[in-house]
Amino acid sequence: MARLAKVPPIPIASGDGVWLFDEEGNRYFDTVSSWWVNILGHANPRIVSAIGEQASKLPHVMLGGCTHEPAVRLAERLSKRANGHLGHAFFASDGASAVEIALKQSFHSRAIKGEKTKEKFLCLKHSYHGETIGALSVTDVPLFQDAYRSLLNASYVIEAPDSRLNNEREALDALKQLLQERHGEISALIIEPLIQCGGGMVMHSSSYLRGVRALTKEFDVHLIADEIAVGCGRTGTFFAWDQVSDSDWPDFLLLSKGISGGNLPLSIVLTSDDIFNQFLSEDFEAGFLHSHSYTGNPLACAAANVVLDHFDEGLTDQLSMQTQYLADAFIDFASDDRVTDVRQCGMVVAFEVSETVDNFAEKFHVSGRRHEILARPIGNTVYVMPPYLITREYSEFIVDALSKTLNETLS
Repeated sequence: MARLAKVPPIPIASGDGVWLFDEEGNRYFDTVSSWWVNILGHANPRIVSAIGEQASKLPHVMLGGCTHEPAVRLAERLSKRANGHLGHAFFASDGASAVEIALKQSFHSRAIKGEKTKEKFLCLKHSYHGETIGALSVTDVPLFQDAYRSLLNASYVIEAPDSRLNNEREALDALKQLLQERHGEISALIIEPLIQCGGGMVMHSSSYLRGVRALTKEFDVHLIADEIAVGCGRTGTFFAWDQVSDSDWPDFLLLSKGISGGNLPLSIVLTSDDIFNQFLSEDFEAGFLHSHSYTGNPLACAAANVVLDHFDEGLTDQLSMQTQYLADAFIDFASDDRVTDVRQCGMVVAFEVSETVDNFAEKFHVSGRRHEILARPIGNTVYVMPPYLITREYSEFIVDALSKTLNETLS
């Protein structure tokens, strides 16, 4: 807040596709999909129409004792996309809530089974899973944690795989050693498949994830796949886990951000039959008790169903082409000696800026405005996570704008 006097927020008046427009008519290419949510662009006409149509019939009804077609249809379609392995959907409003729900379901299901010593959680170094108290307990970013450290539950933190360090074998060995020693205490491991986004766009392979799944099964530790940022096509497939296995799924898979196309708050926790059945009881206190007033909001579910329509109509194939456009555009950029570790996974491109500049992220963001891009670096990590509307021309525009912004920031 103290920075707002020196760096006022942009007064955005409207959005259209990849562009945002301020009140003076200036445009900004939304290279970060407004914190990774607007995957189909701003003011997508099909989503806008679906929300309007749903609003004229049923804007909201509680899911306590009621149900409605948009939520049922969405849950069934997501289950089908998970090949039936994750057939139960719990609706919430945002990503951190989804993390909280998965942690609670894992812990509570263990308690019901009498496994009351398995009450801790495990996450990767530099991981980010949200900023509520439970989610912060499985996050490893001191900036967000330090002020609330005394409120947080103790969790185990293990070595994170990083494609730049070629350390996946070491990371798996560290996981195996910890599970051998502490599996009796650990309820679940939470991980972002393929990309640790908030930790600086740190990438790893599907082979590493297969190793993780084998170890969590061997030592009876639940696996929570946090696809809040990396799901809904961001890695090139609808689920990031689609690139890992079509039969050996995690115990939980979390979606939010892009699931509504960035139009309304919505998150979903997909769980297995085994987890669901632990709570299937006539004893009310043995049920999973977690409430949101806007659980399964019909407007948000209607938007999400349009997102799935796009994927059913071949969006994944389009993503393959758009991914290549980005890769081609960044080839020459990677030779700039001021940047290192240019890397890509699907519709995410990231790189490090090697030169040190005080307050780099803010300066880069402000400079980017002057070159018609909205960019939000994480420290010295600059990344691109654009809407799924990328053409060859747009890719070239992004790289040109980033180059000009980098020149200005480092001058």
